[in-house]
Amino acid sequence: MAMLLQARRVLTQTLPRYNSKSPQTFVKLLGSTHGLHDNVTKSKLFNPNETSGKIITCNAAIIRGPKQPFLMETIRVDPPKKMEVRIKILYTSICQTDLSAWKGENEAQQAFPRILGHEAVGLVESVGEGVTDVKAGDHVIPIFNGECGHCSYCKTKTSNLCQTYRVNPFKSVMEHDGKCRFSTKDGEPIFHFLNTSTFTEYTVLDSACVVKIDPNAPLKKMTLLSCGISTGMGAAWNTANVQPGSSVAIFGLGTVGLAASEGARARGASKIIGVDTNPEKFNKAKAMGMTGFVNPKDGSKPVHQRIREMTGGGVDYSIECVGDLEVLREAFLSTHDGWGKTVMVGIYPTPEMLPLHPMELFDGRSIIGTVFGDFKGKSQLPELAEACMNGLVNLDGFITHELLFEKINEAFKLLSDGKALRCLLHV
Repeated sequence: MAMLLQARRVLTQTLPRYNSKSPQTFVKLLGSTHGLHDNVTKSKLFNPNETSGKIITCNAAIIRGPKQPFLMETIRVDPPKKMEVRIKILYTSICQTDLSAWKGENEAQQAFPRILGHEAVGLVESVGEGVTDVKAGDHVIPIFNGECGHCSYCKTKTSNLCQTYRVNPFKSVMEHDGKCRFSTKDGEPIFHFLNTSTFTEYTVLDSACVVKIDPNAPLKKMTLLSCGISTGMGAAWNTANVQPGSSVAIFGLGTVGLAASEGARARGASKIIGVDTNPEKFNKAKAMGMTGFVNPKDGSKPVHQRIREMTGGGVDYSIECVGDLEVLREAFLSTHDGWGKTVMVGIYPTPEMLPLHPMELFDGRSIIGTVFGDFKGKSQLPELAEACMNGLVNLDGFITHELLFEKINEAFKLLSDGKALRCLLHV
């Protein structure tokens, strides 16, 4: 990918390497991890010759209603059907999208019982008829924004959407037959989530939503590429197309915002301004590449005015990672007239419209949304994984907590309370 190569050249020539053993890297491990699998032993976790074509009984974290605690239940996972893949999940992490679905804020999301989760890494256990790009034992990442490779969307270089497998938070069954591959031991269907459903020891996905990665890749970090890291970095690399020496303002310093900062840093941005109402996030953000900060609660001037004063007229790019229309407007107004570009990353769950007058678009500024950072999952994510392995981008510090799978409710509380970036669950 040309953008990856360009970013690699910029990083090699102008930017210092990160020290993975630096104080910025921290992990809080809750509960005993004795006996947890590692990269060496993962290939021995199952024998596909014993399970292929059969129903697998395993543990899963089930949600049976909005805001209800996750229940660890024994479930049945059917074999994959045509163009499907069954995966043994090794690690899964929790994203704000999972938190939103857990709250059931939209009636269309309330399909219960359900298995949530969409950030993970695992091993292929078996494949269905017609699947040729992965096989049993392959290391893979599940993705919610699939790539069939055949539709007009997949064939164009200008979009990462797919006519069949584009992200759909309301879809709760498999594409092949409109049925579930999960059920309770009593036969009750359990609904799917975001084409993935990773809060389970085994899951079934359409092959369009499965990405093969290098078996030597660090699996814990690869989990993050399923959503947050790819979305943030892609917003900077692909959607904004940040150029060396440019200025960037990032609104919202959660995982996606920090990933956008890392993407801007890797592309050679000279000034990266972080905007957040929580100043406790600033030290970590500075350690991950940000050069300045604005707290909307401090001072009487609007955020966009302060940013324009800091940059001599506005930033070249702004990236909104909050999902708030007023914040989006501030992000837009913080860009430089004539060429400023605003990227929408946050999800906007309310019916309100963007408070922007059409005349404000006549000064050369633009605004655009992005899904999954405009990465084509199956064809481009392996290169991003390689970039992470080669030190092009730094993922240290994003995983702030590691917990055993059965502590999933604790993990959700940490994220809900704003005490974690990513909680990694050992499945």
